[in-house]
Amino acid sequence: MGLQFRSLRILVLLICFLWRPRVGSPLSNSETKPAKALDTTLQEYAYRAFFHPRTGIPFDGLVPPYLTGIEISAMRLRSGSLFHRGVQTFKEFRVPTGIREEPYVERLVLVYQNLGNWSTTYYPLPGYTYLAPILGLLAYNGSDLSSTNLPELELWASNDPITIKFGQIRSKPASSHPKCVWFDRHGQVNFTNLEPDNQCLTYEQGHFSIVIESPPAPAPPEIAAPPEESVVTDGKENMPKVCTIVGIAGGGTILMVLMSLVIIWAWRYKKRKRIRELERAANAGEALRMTRVGSMRVPYAMATRTTPDLEIDFAS
Repeated sequence: MGLQFRSLRILVLLICFLWRPRVGSPLSNSETKPAKALDTTLQEYAYRAFFHPRTGIPFDGLVPPYLTGIEISAMRLRSGSLFHRGVQTFKEFRVPTGIREEPYVERLVLVYQNLGNWSTTYYPLPGYTYLAPILGLLAYNGSDLSSTNLPELELWASNDPITIKFGQIRSKPASSHPKCVWFDRHGQVNFTNLEPDNQCLTYEQGHFSIVIESPPAPAPPEIAAPPEESVVTDGKENMPKVCTIVGIAGGGTILMVLMSLVIIWAWRYKKRKRIRELERAANAGEALRMTRVGSMRVPYAMATRTTPDLEIDFAS
C-alpha cells in the first residue's frame, strides 16, 4: 500500500512538471524591439526605389513622413559578383571581396540606413554620447523586389573586414577616447577600437557609430538649512498659538471678575447679617414711643416707673 501511494505521488508530480505553463514569449527580444520594426519598414521603402533596377547601382529611397531625417539606399547584386569583386563604395561602406551570405541566394540587396537624429531613439546607449549618426548595412533576398517583411540574411566577410568611414563627426573633449560601437542582428552591443580617419572595421552586417563615454553628472549642491531664527512662518501656523494666548488671558480676566463679585457678595451678606442681629437685639428691649416734633417723628421715653428717693428723706 505504501509503495503504491509513493508511485502515485511521483506520477502526479511528473504530470504537473510536464504540463506547467511556459514563461515568456516564443518571440525573441530582438524581434520585439522597435529597431527591428524600423528595419522592416526601411526595407520595404528601399525596395520601392527600384523603378528600373540595375545591378551594382545604388538607388536612394524615400522614407515615410513620420521618419523624416532618415536616409535609405538600396543596391542589387549577384552573390557571385559580390564574392569575387566586392563593392568599392556604397555610401560610407566599403565591402571587400570574400563576402558570404546564409542562406545562399542568387541575387541579394544591400540596404543602407542613416538614422540621423533618430539614432538615440532606436539605439539608446546609456553612459555614452554619439559622435556620429547610426549607419546600417543589412542584406536581403533580391529575387523579388516587390516583397515586404523579408528576413535578413546572414552576411559576413571571410577575408578582409568591411570598412565604415565616417565623415565629419561631432567635436570631442581632448581627454576622451572615441570607440566604434556595433549593434548586431540580435541587438547585442559590441565595442571596437576607432581606426585612423574616423574608420570602423567589422566582419558582419549591423548598425555602427562612434561614441565616447559620457561624463558623470555633477552631484546637486547641498542646500544648507536656514537657522531657526530666520525661518519665516505663515500666519496660519501662528494662529493656534495666538488663540491659546488670547484664551488664557480672557479666562484669567473672567476668573478675577467672578472672584471679585464673590468677595463683594460675601461682604454685603455679612453686613446685612450684622444689621439683622442688631435689630433683633433692639426689638428684644422696651419699645420707645414716637412723638412728633415739628415735621419729624422721634422716639421719646415714658416716665420712669420707679421714682427716685431723695437724700432728704433718709435724713429724717
